[in-house]
Amino acid sequence: MCYSAQVEESFKRYVKQFGADIDIHAFVKLYGHRAEGQALRIPKAMDANFAEPADADQRAIAAMIEQFDQAELARHEQELFKQRKRLADAERTLQTRITKAASESQRIATSKLKWLLSRIADIKRQDLLPRDSRIFPGTYAPVMVIEHGQRVIKPMRYQCRPQGKPAFYDRKYPGTYNARRDNLEGFWKGLFGHNHGIAIVNAFYENVSRHALEGRELGEGEAEENVILEFRPQPQQDMLVACLWSHWHGEGEDDLLSFAAITDEPPAEIAAAGHDRCIIPIKPGKHRCLAQSRSAKPGCALRDPR
Repeated sequence: MCYSAQVEESFKRYVKQFGADIDIHAFVKLYGHRAEGQALRIPKAMDANFAEPADADQRAIAAMIEQFDQAELARHEQELFKQRKRLADAERTLQTRITKAASESQRIATSKLKWLLSRIADIKRQDLLPRDSRIFPGTYAPVMVIEHGQRVIKPMRYQCRPQGKPAFYDRKYPGTYNARRDNLEGFWKGLFGHNHGIAIVNAFYENVSRHALEGRELGEGEAEENVILEFRPQPQQDMLVACLWSHWHGEGEDDLLSFAAITDEPPAEIAAAGHDRCIIPIKPGKHRCLAQSRSAKPGCALRDPR
């Protein structure tokens, strides 16, 4: 399954290439929920769309982003002070005698300090990096759909919760960020043929077993080792990835926009890497009728992104 992807977060790209409108009210609502304290994962590259707000709605979003970032900085800096004190205390103890507790405290504090400093630098950083547009299950991304005959961009969570399913399905079925093509008329029948969309993807990532990648069986006593591979189309090109999406609502719950990438049998180079599924890129010009589109399956170059 496509557990992660690098997506196009810039609204300008969708507007220029597809003439799409932005559902700005959906974005205001999303950022409002985060400002209220909901733990929503919104990529930095999506925030960047509002760096130069053009109207009142965009200015409201920009203000919420600034408020959130400042609160995050304050929280991390408080934790930074705490971990620095913890590290200093541990190192003072270790100067006189080696104890398991002090050694463990030193290790944990050092690790947390490294993460905190990196996180603070990321919040303050203005320039975007490729990882700022990478999504994982639970992360929000822009998805283009057809609404009242018009292409519209909406912010959606990458893990689909079909309307009518209870909220606990997110935990019971954590793999619903992908929709298998052979199950579109099964589990996904309520959305297939009705709620189709497109996400622009530059690269995607898969978990594979090292022994499968190397084309061999596990050795005696050998533990299975996971490897993360990055796939990019060759020649380099954007992939218009076929998606199913849902506008979920339930009594006493906030509405949820969410999506899943449709997956199919992989092309040869992905199968050779030890993975049995692949997202479905739509051929340019076919996005008007997603239900009847065929997989483009461009050649992909793969590498270990480590």
